Amino acid sequence: MLSSAFRTSSVSSRLGRRAASSIALKYSNALYSAALTKSPQVLTKVQTELNVISKSINDTPELSAFISNPTLSAKERSAGLAAVYAKAEGAGAKKEPVSDVTKNLFAVLSENGRLGEMQGVIEGFNALVTKYKGELEVVVTSATPIPKDAAAKLETILKQSQTAQQAKTLKVTNKVNPSVLGGIVVDFGDKSIDLSVSSRVNKLNNILQGMCLCTYQALINTDRSQSQYRPEICSAHFCRISPRRWTFPYGR
Repeated sequence: MLSSAFRTSSVSSRLGRRAASSIALKYSNALYSAALTKSPQVLTKVQTELNVISKSINDTPELSAFISNPTLSAKERSAGLAAVYAKAEGAGAKKEPVSDVTKNLFAVLSENGRLGEMQGVIEGFNALVTKYKGELEVVVTSATPIPKDAAAKLETILKQSQTAQQAKTLKVTNKVNPSVLGGIVVDFGDKSIDLSVSSRVNKLNNILQGMCLCTYQALINTDRSQSQYRPEICSAHFCRISPRRWTFPYGR
């Protein structure tokens, strides 16, 4: 079932990034249906395996290079997948074989030349499982890791929201991204709340650009008799429009 569903997802590799996202979603849906058809326990096991694999690939340059290289031979892909499965099995007494559903996923991705879509497939699958379990996953992005006490207070506040109260459980994940500079960005469902410093800096830059051009307009308005004024340019404060669109027929 899973194999046939995956094979229908293979389309031209020349498609852009948006098409790749839709391809990953097709694999995610097929994987979710195949795992849930077997049992909710298999669904949970597959999710655990995929999350371990995802982390291993992010932490292991060799695995990351393997996943992102579409030119490998069939023999090389087979050896690489064995290393991927070994990460998912764990080590020691708790070592467990990887489920057939997970193996089938990677086998079809490899055959279709879609291993590069793997992270998108896992993200889409996790979203489907989260929805099935009635969970609300909140991703809080910050420049540095949020301290435990601050994270606990933030989680308490989030639980009071109407969206969180409609969910069975709330899962808060802290994602670190230095580019936000400071503050936080909160993502949940299809909503996003941007309280980052980088957002404020961008807004300030836009305001400063607007002040420069609006001041330029005010200077021109004081001498309309000798300038060709175009009021439509800054009537709505389009602060990024270049002053070159203003013309001075009297040699200014």
